[in-house]
Amino acid sequence: MTDVCPSGCGCPESPRGRAVVSRTGSRTAPDADALDPGLLQDVALGGVRLTAEQALDLYWRAPLLTLGRYADLRCRTIHGDRIRTYVIDRNINYTNVCNAKCTFCAFRRDGDEHDAYTLEYNQILEKISELVAIGGTQILMQGGMNPALPLEWYEGLLRAIKSAYPHVHVHGFSPPEFIEFVHFFNPPGETLEDKLRFVMKRLKDAGLDSLPGGGGEIFAGPVRRKIGLGKCDAEAWLTTMWVAHSLGMFTSATMMFGHIEGAADRVHHMMLVREWQDRALAQPAAPGAPFGHYKAFISWPFQRENTPLGRLKEWGSVPEELGQPFPGDVVANLRGDGGPSAHKEFGRRLRMSGATDYLRTQALSRLVLDNVYSIGASWVTMGPHIGQVALHFGASDMGSVMMEENVVSSAGTTYCLNEAVLCRLIRTAGFIPAQRDNAYDLLRLHDSPGSPDLRVEDWSRHRAKRLHQQAGRDAKAPSAAVELTTGATN
Repeated sequence: MTDVCPSGCGCPESPRGRAVVSRTGSRTAPDADALDPGLLQDVALGGVRLTAEQALDLYWRAPLLTLGRYADLRCRTIHGDRIRTYVIDRNINYTNVCNAKCTFCAFRRDGDEHDAYTLEYNQILEKISELVAIGGTQILMQGGMNPALPLEWYEGLLRAIKSAYPHVHVHGFSPPEFIEFVHFFNPPGETLEDKLRFVMKRLKDAGLDSLPGGGGEIFAGPVRRKIGLGKCDAEAWLTTMWVAHSLGMFTSATMMFGHIEGAADRVHHMMLVREWQDRALAQPAAPGAPFGHYKAFISWPFQRENTPLGRLKEWGSVPEELGQPFPGDVVANLRGDGGPSAHKEFGRRLRMSGATDYLRTQALSRLVLDNVYSIGASWVTMGPHIGQVALHFGASDMGSVMMEENVVSSAGTTYCLNEAVLCRLIRTAGFIPAQRDNAYDLLRLHDSPGSPDLRVEDWSRHRAKRLHQQAGRDAKAPSAAVELTTGATN
């Protein structure tokens, strides 16, 4: 699956530390029991693919540690036994004005509230300056879908960033934003793909390097129509990423679960990512114009605080619901087109995810998504130590040193780590931490006494950190900050 380090150590490093992914064999064994150890061994080693039915069966029947063991083996088959990664970036939410009305979001504003904002170019450049000062290499730039901003505003912003910081990778504008760009700017083209390519190429020429996987949520139509009012459907989301791949960009895919969806909806979501990734990887590499693909998949549980969706009652909160199937499971199927009328309480009850369900879902994603290079641990929502455990449930990457975050924090999540703590979590999980870039190429391998975590003499100084959050609409106001506790690992 990957190039091999010339030292012969077995780690997934080419001579330049380059991340490599290839399409696995398409052979399936649909008649095999999902819990057959031989099947799971073959899946983990890349010789056989799970069917959707087997994946769903695994979700329901496999012991948690069985899922973890085979997901870990799959991860080690791709990435080796030694190295796990992280990135230093900054999440810049350039505006919170949004015309979508997603019921799971606590971040969006209509535009006339006291805390609605759109950042000025100089504010964004100042944030990047702070990132560069701590060794950061990329920005994750996303915002609300703000109809007041013309295409020229985005082009000007990207040019300003690249002029001031040419080496900073701009990972920006999720598929829902691009779909709204098409609606706002009315670009030329006969098809959605044509229109997207027109807008995307202009932004790429101005300095956009890659697309994040925001707005993936759950692809199944019945769920998406309930929780993402005004947000693009699955076909539009996947088409946007296809266009980015056709322009040579690497992207990520995401899934937000643990709300009204059924387990079959999660599997359907993963299978669509795998199917479209197969298409991208099958494209011939043109000289000087390689075809892009998904580099990573990251899933995380819904955070309910301060959101309309979070006000729904938990399933099982009344006695007559105990032992009864969750409405989302009654409606869901592996095609993603279940009928909402199958259960009168569909969309009116939540089934939240805790640590066990998160690890189960992540491990399943590593086994299903055999053609995606990296699975990311979601410590931002689950906490540092569950993120650390996730490294043994199929995750190969701990994500970002979270210098700033606004969207998830608006829903109540409060985890923040600096580089030393993130390295310590990786090392005490049994791996060597390494800083990566957006393409998952290694930048720094921390295997010496000078590593960030090994230089720390007093871990008590690393317990309280401040997570930057954007202030309200006053352009002169500094970034707000909240005091957070990280807790160094033992």
